[in-house]
Amino acid sequence: MPSFRSDPLDELVIPDETHVEEHDLVTEGDVIVGGQSTVEFGVRGNNVMAGERVRFGGHIEAEGDCRLDMWCRVGGNVLVGENAYLGERVQVDGELKVAGDLDIGDDVDIEDGFEANGWIVIRNPMPTIVFLFVYLSQLLRIGEEEAAEEMLSEMMDEDDREHEPALVPRGARVSDDAWRVSTPARIGNGCRLHGNIRAESLVVGRDTEIFGSLRAKEGVTVGAGTQVTGNVTTRGGTVRIGPNADIRGDVSGDHVEIHQQADIEGAIRARDETTMVNEPVLDDSVVDSVDTDTDSTGESDADGGETDESATSDDEQAAERAD
Repeated sequence: MPSFRSDPLDELVIPDETHVEEHDLVTEGDVIVGGQSTVEFGVRGNNVMAGERVRFGGHIEAEGDCRLDMWCRVGGNVLVGENAYLGERVQVDGELKVAGDLDIGDDVDIEDGFEANGWIVIRNPMPTIVFLFVYLSQLLRIGEEEAAEEMLSEMMDEDDREHEPALVPRGARVSDDAWRVSTPARIGNGCRLHGNIRAESLVVGRDTEIFGSLRAKEGVTVGAGTQVTGNVTTRGGTVRIGPNADIRGDVSGDHVEIHQQADIEGAIRARDETTMVNEPVLDDSVVDSVDTDTDSTGESDADGGETDESATSDDEQAAERAD
């Protein structure tokens, strides 16, 4: 059964195939933004949920539900494919269109008006986390432990998710210029992002394009085939660069491990030592707080882990390439 021992918003997670397109963050899964954060572009995803005092600089397009807690502000339109929940004093600078029901709080300001095809209830919707807590508490109070466990499993079991959600931690600031978080960051495979990324520690998956620099306090791992248009640096950790990665800038850290098939256009600086490797890079400790598997190319598996069978297949392919 899932547990609450760790905060699900204690890291920045950008799932596979996430792109920034025309100032919009586009992903196939859900988007969950912690309170007090600023996302200076629009968001397009399945369900979109934001904590208190989150600011969006563009439109929100949610194929499923959209839930904005109190004091949120959206600098554009909000288009919702199913139901919408807007807390007290939410401000929308455009229009609100909801295909399903609308649950709206007091003193909500929607500049260009709103429409909903379902029921419209004017009240103060309960914040998402509080609602889930109260609902689970009620289930346990009436002795429905199995129902509570099933609900938790459906919400938190990654094996049942079609797409891993995008997670923005509390107090983050995300824009085309910079992604700044005080937590570890994990970026999936096949992504395309703009802006410098600053985090406590950072793992980037395979075949990702980042138009900006990477900087972390504790360590940076760059996956196979990933292109970084900028520098890759860490203050007190190890930089690991996978095969066929293309770094169009400098690489610096305490320790630097670079695959022989990687391409580094700038200078390589290591306060301790630089190592050129031709075998798979294996180091799970680059991001200590992230439960990820490492594959044969040395990259943390950003999509939530692979089966032993697929990992073995990757090892065999890597050995063939090395030969």
